[in-house]
Amino acid sequence: MKNYYEILGISKDASKDEIKKAFRKLAHKYHPDKGGDEAKFKEINEAYQVLSNEQKRSQYDQFGQTFDGNNTQGGFDFSGFSDSFSRAGSSGGVKFDFGDVGVGDIFSDFFGGASNRRGAQTKGQDIAVDIAIDLKEVLRESSRELNIKKFIRCDKCQGSGAEPGSSFENCKECAGKGKIETIRRTILGNFKEVKICPRCKGHGKIPKTTCSRCHGEGRTKEVEKIVIKIPAGIENEQVIKLEGKGEMGKINEIAGDLYATIYIKPHSVFERRGADLFTEKEIKFTQAVLGDKIEFLTLEKEINLKIPVGIQSGQIIKIDGAGLPSLGRVGRGSILVKIVVKTPRYLSRKAKKALEELRNEI
Repeated sequence: MKNYYEILGISKDASKDEIKKAFRKLAHKYHPDKGGDEAKFKEINEAYQVLSNEQKRSQYDQFGQTFDGNNTQGGFDFSGFSDSFSRAGSSGGVKFDFGDVGVGDIFSDFFGGASNRRGAQTKGQDIAVDIAIDLKEVLRESSRELNIKKFIRCDKCQGSGAEPGSSFENCKECAGKGKIETIRRTILGNFKEVKICPRCKGHGKIPKTTCSRCHGEGRTKEVEKIVIKIPAGIENEQVIKLEGKGEMGKINEIAGDLYATIYIKPHSVFERRGADLFTEKEIKFTQAVLGDKIEFLTLEKEINLKIPVGIQSGQIIKIDGAGLPSLGRVGRGSILVKIVVKTPRYLSRKAKKALEELRNEI
């Protein structure tokens, strides 16, 4: 016997909301139109139809599958799908109560996508690039100029796919409607599926003479120069999105997006900690005891770092405002300098004698 609770991955005392959420998650994962397992999809739907109905669930808990729990056959017009599920729409009078599962969302994915039914433009491919910058470049806005070979809008036909001066005619595949309707038989009944015409891409018309440069695609592959602005204070592995800078789609499609992942190279001296920079500085024993001023190089310039008298190894000296900026915040972080007091391994006779004389004083 099938265990409907195991199929949905829920406990036997799961609430209605938990059942709906589990169904939605699995339905998106396994629906056939996204390359999922059709048999698994049917199993998930069967489990949901039983467990989402209080009466059927009670019977299932008591008797298992010895009742008619699959009375959901019938025919539906997909164009009015959400209405069908808001009332008793099957031949057996079963009410499909999906509640907040999101019927429109789920079944738009199952049967070709909501964007296809609405006639929305589809997009070209997105592009992903990696950009490495130095830590110093985080201090202020910078930019990178990239030369990317990709599909761009055909400059001869301006993306129409038609030879300049050519007229258009109705697409024969969709009879000028821009969409194609088919009837699909599913476990929930028959559905009218509406998709954008693959030939005219929803336009309804095609050119009589196709563009000689792009061969009717409305795009050509060229090298395009793209400038990516990198804001000050950007974090490591942060992604910058440039809308419309990806691959241009075919005729009547829009361009995809470009995603640039910023990688910050490790620095030889500083370790980044948010907006702060951390480093260690080794000083002599005498500098720790007597104090001193030493030369210290920040990311921008050389400064005099004051070593206070009697500083201990491991103490932190903070240099305010010398760190990194933060996105969306005013000011900069600090440089945190951990002092490491170096103890000499070998001493001259003179130095050793002087220290012995001070043994009882320090």
